[in-house]
Amino acid sequence: MKIAILGKPFDDALAPFLQALLEDLVRRQSEVLIVEAFYAHLSQHVQIPAGITTFRRGDSLHGVRFVLSIGGDGTLLDTVTYVGSLQIPILGINTGRLGFLATIAPENISQAIDSLFKGHFVLEDRSLIRVDTDPEAFGVINFGLNEFSILKRDTSSMIVVHTYIDGEYLNSYWADGLIVSTPTGSTGYSLSCGGPVMLPQTNNFIIAPVCPHNLNVRPLIVPDRSVISFEIEGRSNNFLLSLDSRSVTVEANVQIAVRRENFNARLVKLNHVNFLSTLRSKLNWGLDRRNPAGIPV
Repeated sequence: MKIAILGKPFDDALAPFLQALLEDLVRRQSEVLIVEAFYAHLSQHVQIPAGITTFRRGDSLHGVRFVLSIGGDGTLLDTVTYVGSLQIPILGINTGRLGFLATIAPENISQAIDSLFKGHFVLEDRSLIRVDTDPEAFGVINFGLNEFSILKRDTSSMIVVHTYIDGEYLNSYWADGLIVSTPTGSTGYSLSCGGPVMLPQTNNFIIAPVCPHNLNVRPLIVPDRSVISFEIEGRSNNFLLSLDSRSVTVEANVQIAVRRENFNARLVKLNHVNFLSTLRSKLNWGLDRRNPAGIPV
């Protein structure tokens, strides 16, 4: 089995778990590829077995059966950009903090790998958001798993984002910015702006203003088959566009449209971990001192 690994720097306490992971994969006669930047960090903390090779962004991942994302949710978002339209299943190993998308704890890595090889898992498709701009802002990696944001820069005055759905005028948002979120991103930036939580299988986007000037403006759910376009104006001539963890500065005359990408991110789910259980455990959903276990009464 061919397995690719991406990751971010980690604490020394995690080294034994990652050493065991590499040895386990080699023992199972897997062909292992590690992204170059992570390989350099990994080699300073563990003994990398012979035969493991490296790859860079842009190298072909054809033939890879699974991709292991070692880090936090940000690492998994970055991993999605490496996989792209290949839709290779991604297993998130959480060495970060929240771990909403990367759900496998380091102490459970061995069991997770065993489940992969035995086929004891389910695949969960997550919709992606695609951003088209003129001039081009994000290059060929113009898709994301969580959200797309239009934001003012630094301490400049609020901006006005004129918003259209399928060419029809929706609203002019006087705000610090505007977010268009996928269902996966509904538990991220959008949630902090008052947006609703949506189940991952929901075929919608959330349009949520950031610090709106008009308090009667609220987040709006629209079908993800819609094309949402924008015009920006403000006192500054430059604005910030953000796609997951990638940000670029653009001029006010940029043309922007977002839509659902025509491929998905495919996440591996193990041990009966699902969105609802993650919602309860990571966001303390429904936690009540009268019912600390979160069990219906």
